[in-house]
Amino acid sequence: MFDLRYHVASLAAVFVALLIGILVGVAMSGKVDDAEKQALKSDVNSLNAQLEAAGEGRANFTREQKAIRAFVKNAYPALIANRLQGKRIAILFVGDAKAGIRQDIERAIGDAGASTPVRMRAVKVPINVGTVDGKLNGELRQYRAAGLDQLGRELARELIDGGDTPGWDALTPVLVEEKAGSFRRTADGVVIARTADPQKGETSLFLSGLYSGLADAPVPTIGVETSGEDRSAVGAWSADGLSTVDDVDAPAGRLALALLLSGSPIGSYGVDASAGDGIIPPIEPLPVQAGG
Repeated sequence: MFDLRYHVASLAAVFVALLIGILVGVAMSGKVDDAEKQALKSDVNSLNAQLEAAGEGRANFTREQKAIRAFVKNAYPALIANRLQGKRIAILFVGDAKAGIRQDIERAIGDAGASTPVRMRAVKVPINVGTVDGKLNGELRQYRAAGLDQLGRELARELIDGGDTPGWDALTPVLVEEKAGSFRRTADGVVIARTADPQKGETSLFLSGLYSGLADAPVPTIGVETSGEDRSAVGAWSADGLSTVDDVDAPAGRLALALLLSGSPIGSYGVDASAGDGIIPPIEPLPVQAGG
């Protein structure tokens, strides 16, 4: 899998090859004079040169991608060390808290110097709207009229701020299937992983509010998945303003996650076509430690 630039180069090569085929077919049809045949021959030669250049560009790009991944793999310990020193990171699963991707996330933040995740919540989907509505009493009653997207935004705020969390307190019995950690402290960043199928209807509305609320918060939130995910959530996350990493199971993906959590600009990173910003964000040097 490669990013958008590779696919653009591949498509360009295909179109050039088609044009060559068309021109050769016209030239062989016998319906053109010598001058036109000469012009067509010149066009074919030019397109052949472009095709060779496109093929060479794809080969160079593939080598460049491999070189970057090899560099990151070899330099990973030095590049990621202390990127998240002292940071408190929360993890949110949409669906089961699957062991594999959970380990990838926890490894990334641990390698970057963060402590154990400050909290983890796995949200059950699709949500039972009637059951959720029945829990919206007292100060939460306003969300019956405000809508599920606004409820999602409120839960996003509480997930980050911690402290008093009436939304999570009321809805955990009907909305959460697994949890770890408390809401005592604020979070400095959030990592989201979707292990469930894409959702529709009211659940989709709720999740969009949740994602948008996290995107609007003053701390970074990054949506992550593993390489080759066939039900990718990158499009949904990007549409709601979140950064994404599509290969958190690889050293480059874990480094990209740490860099984004430490404050790199919002973007989509990884190896799939949707990763329009490259494999990893720009690597800024860490501040020199006192006495270092």
